[in-house]
Amino acid sequence: MAEIQSYSINFGPQHPAAHGVLRLILEMDGETVVHADPHIGLLHRATEKLAESKPYNQSIGYMDRLDYVSMMCNEHAYVMAIEKLLGVEPPKRAQYIRTMFDEVTRILNHLLWLGAHGLDIGAMTMFLYCFREREDLMDAYEAVSGARMHATYYRPGGVYRDLPNQMPQYKEGKFRKKGKAQRLNKNRQGSLLDFLEDFTQRFPKCVDEYETLLTDNRIWKQRTVDIGVVSPERAIALGFTGPMLRGSGVEWDLRKKQPYAAYDEVSFKIPVGKNGDCYDRYLVRVAELRQSNEIIKQCITWLRANPGPVAVDDHKIIPPARAVMKDKMESLIHHFKLFTEGYVVPPGEVYAAVEQPKGEFGIYLISDGANKPYRVKIRAAGFAHLSAFAEMVKGHMLADVVAMIGTQDIVFGEIDR
Repeated sequence: MAEIQSYSINFGPQHPAAHGVLRLILEMDGETVVHADPHIGLLHRATEKLAESKPYNQSIGYMDRLDYVSMMCNEHAYVMAIEKLLGVEPPKRAQYIRTMFDEVTRILNHLLWLGAHGLDIGAMTMFLYCFREREDLMDAYEAVSGARMHATYYRPGGVYRDLPNQMPQYKEGKFRKKGKAQRLNKNRQGSLLDFLEDFTQRFPKCVDEYETLLTDNRIWKQRTVDIGVVSPERAIALGFTGPMLRGSGVEWDLRKKQPYAAYDEVSFKIPVGKNGDCYDRYLVRVAELRQSNEIIKQCITWLRANPGPVAVDDHKIIPPARAVMKDKMESLIHHFKLFTEGYVVPPGEVYAAVEQPKGEFGIYLISDGANKPYRVKIRAAGFAHLSAFAEMVKGHMLADVVAMIGTQDIVFGEIDR
């Protein structure tokens, strides 16, 4: 009987470790991957095309839904592109709020990545630990914007509103006794800044817990050390950014190299790896959790000491206050025009990029002088990483495919726009 030398299998698109609708066609030689062919196109939502058919201020919400774990960072790039074309500079306080929430978003992203990556490789406890901390930061999102995920909080010219002076409270009810409600509300007695400060004091110990579970864990190291090695030269050639690039030892971070918002006024380090394997990329992201925590602390200190406006005082771009809008005819007209027609952006083209948790997220925008963009092109960090997947996975075992999908931190909303 003839022995089958190699065969092809489908991995995904409904596989629990495929992180969305990734379909991989794997050519196998026994347990070893000979070739991998990633198929995208199963989630195509035409974000770029939709953004071209709507006024500028109505497309901010689409950005949240691209990489739906790095919501405010995506908004930041889009809003920065519009501001560059308009020639608008947001107030200093808005810049600090954006910096703070970019880092809150980075922690949210890395916690989901760490939990899911751990779960993929068999460390179930990680998922529960990480979601415990995510819950607090989701509450911060909700307090400031009214939404737990898709915030639409950044606006051209600043942010939607200033930080609230009071956190929402848990109430006692049928399923929550008075004692439990009081316990849950213990760190919610002050403002959002007080709540976040309490979080930043607790969080380093939580990161220590994650590291206790994983960093020196023999099984974790067996699954990640020397898996998916990418050299620094190859990482640059493949267009890697973010932790995928820094894990290979390249110290590149837009927050340091091309500072935006208030990043040139806060101090932090860029963690880098040495070997460019899954384990180093894990270490880089865990180190980033600690660095983001420090940046949030610095932003809290500055925001406490410096009250002020959080948006430009131009009602052609930013709507008037609701109370004023209901009282003055001119304000009502401004409000109506803003939310029906939007604003006209001068002709030109611009590229704005931010250091999103997964890497460089860029918006290339062309304006023809109308109230909606002529062209929007999104540079998604994960797209370049996924295109290198076949090269990374070649010669590894089938079980390592799961580890490598995890290490790339793939979210399909941004890859398959």
